[in-house]
Amino acid sequence: MNTARVYIIIFFSAFLYSSNLVAQDPIFSQFYSAPLQINPAFAGNTYTPRVGLNYRNEWSGWGGVAYETYAASYDQFFEQVNIGLGLMAQTDQAGGGLFRISKFSGFFSYRAKVNDNFYLKLGVEAGAWQTRIGVDKLIFGDELSRTEGYTGDLPTEEILNLDNKTIFDVSAGLLAYGPMFYGGFSIKHINTPDDRHIETTENFNSGLPYRFSLHGGAQISLKEGNKKKLGSFISPNLLFEKQSDLSQINLGVYAGLGPIFAGGWFRHTFANADAVIGLIGFRQKAYKIGYSYDFTVSNPLNTTNNQGTHEISFVLNFDHNRSKINYNDCFELFR
Repeated sequence: MNTARVYIIIFFSAFLYSSNLVAQDPIFSQFYSAPLQINPAFAGNTYTPRVGLNYRNEWSGWGGVAYETYAASYDQFFEQVNIGLGLMAQTDQAGGGLFRISKFSGFFSYRAKVNDNFYLKLGVEAGAWQTRIGVDKLIFGDELSRTEGYTGDLPTEEILNLDNKTIFDVSAGLLAYGPMFYGGFSIKHINTPDDRHIETTENFNSGLPYRFSLHGGAQISLKEGNKKKLGSFISPNLLFEKQSDLSQINLGVYAGLGPIFAGGWFRHTFANADAVIGLIGFRQKAYKIGYSYDFTVSNPLNTTNNQGTHEISFVLNFDHNRSKINYNDCFELFR
């Protein structure tokens, strides 16, 4: 039996027999490049279309059978009516495709002006999730031989009823911001949709648990930009996430230095230190591309080889075509 099949068995065993299984949302370390994932009020941070692509390969030392997450998003702000609209498609898979979650969401935000230097944005998200278990990747008892091991024969046992399942999901969030500071709060899965595949298992959680996000930061300008050159700034920021009994906080700094941007964060899960995150990237007026690596520092993962996480983001921002951009906010980090 090859290594990939061993990992698949481990994942499925944990999936079926955990006494208190609770689904957890994937979260990008580069959350600023996928802001719709943490708060629907971020919809519409640019006046013209903004497109984002994100990829995360978590615990890469497991040979591609741990967790992989893909996301694509679009959003823009309509200044005449003070609303932001957005769309996001996301796929998360574990066990080399054994368990897959696909999600498609629509976003709406409304901006209220408190005064010339302070705004509030309220956002809502409505989406559909589809969960799928790859039964073809499972190994049944009658596919194993005492003398030959795994034979590859088709199982004669009745296949478990693990069909695709589609659920409806609702989230909401609030942002407050000005020229230098922002802060926000969001609640995901307000309707706690039932994502169970095995209805008769009482120990399984009855639905997706709430996910609470608290986030904030500042933007400190170092050098003003112009039409030909990008400016420079630093942005200290934090992200706190809590879902069921699991919590984490990311604390760090992002710096845009002309065409180069970089950053560093520390992630703590409250139970233990989890990871140190490093970022490097390149930006022009129309786009930016970033690469980050999560160096795992928690036990027991730091005792294994290459258990870090790779992440890549690409953002295309069409605001560079506007003759005049007049942003009086601190969201350069998210554009």
